[in-house]
Amino acid sequence: MTSASPWWTPHVHADRRPRLLARNAIAAALRVWLAERDFIEVGTAALQVSPGNETHLSAFATEAIRPDGSRRPYYLHTSPEFACKKLLAAGETRLFSFGQVWRNRERGPLHHPEFTMLEWYRAGEPYEALMDDCAAFLALAAERAGTKRLTYRGREADPFAVPERLSVAEAFDRHAGIDLLATVAPDGATDGDALRAALTQAGIRTAPDDNWGDLFSRVMVERIEPNLGHGRATVLYEYPVPEAALARPSTRDPRVAERFELYACGVELANGFGELTDPAEQRRRFEADMDEKERIYGERYPIDEDFLAALALMPEASGIALGFDRLVMLATGAARIDDVIWTPVAE
Repeated sequence: MTSASPWWTPHVHADRRPRLLARNAIAAALRVWLAERDFIEVGTAALQVSPGNETHLSAFATEAIRPDGSRRPYYLHTSPEFACKKLLAAGETRLFSFGQVWRNRERGPLHHPEFTMLEWYRAGEPYEALMDDCAAFLALAAERAGTKRLTYRGREADPFAVPERLSVAEAFDRHAGIDLLATVAPDGATDGDALRAALTQAGIRTAPDDNWGDLFSRVMVERIEPNLGHGRATVLYEYPVPEAALARPSTRDPRVAERFELYACGVELANGFGELTDPAEQRRRFEADMDEKERIYGERYPIDEDFLAALALMPEASGIALGFDRLVMLATGAARIDDVIWTPVAE
């Protein structure tokens, strides 16, 4: 048995090159689109004191050695989010970051430990504006790749069609027959027993130690996500407050938050928010998520105190992160994320 030839082998590179050139064309077009709308591209430091405080986010840890020999821990950033929000606090109103981020515990057809994220922010604008941005980016990517369809593993979506907008509650009802919001109280408290009973009735397995968040994720993975973005993209919006640590609650219903995700061909492409700007509430959520992370993984990450201080100065804003490599995958019909990365990380 012989192993596959490495990516730098000339004949392998020749096969990969058309997709890589399409990647460059898409990146250039997105930068032009943003610049034409007065977005400023910013560079953010990859080394951060905190990589973020989401429960299931895993980071690469490193350390700086000072001239006196002392050491300070750092993390490679999992997103430029904290830095971008500090720039919003400093006075920027439309900005974007287009660069590398790192996430540990992730490797597969749709995951790579080092990947490219496009993140952009609109101060003083509603998060629905980001939904419109996403629709424009799908069409732009398809145009630059010379295709009329986004594809992934036999699934297709029309990048020029207006995306479907579907609330998370509607998705749970449609695809699992579950009344999700009946298990969420107006103050954000959740009823795990009620959700467990609903999963059992829907024929979805549960484990004795599953909490509400575990049950929510299982329905999402097994019943919801595979059915999103077929024929046209789907904007899945109004996540329950417990599943939106960085988003502000909706003025329409306190049980849900201004968070949405963009899907095409069953693949999650982007995650957007009406940004939370209450530092006390943000600290509470971070600490709760780190308690949960310690329960599951036996570790926790520090909280970036500078970020919480900046949050008090940050204007109302909406922000979003898009997995650029995944967008290129769908626009070029690639089967694996490695196929659209110029120099993949060795296994």
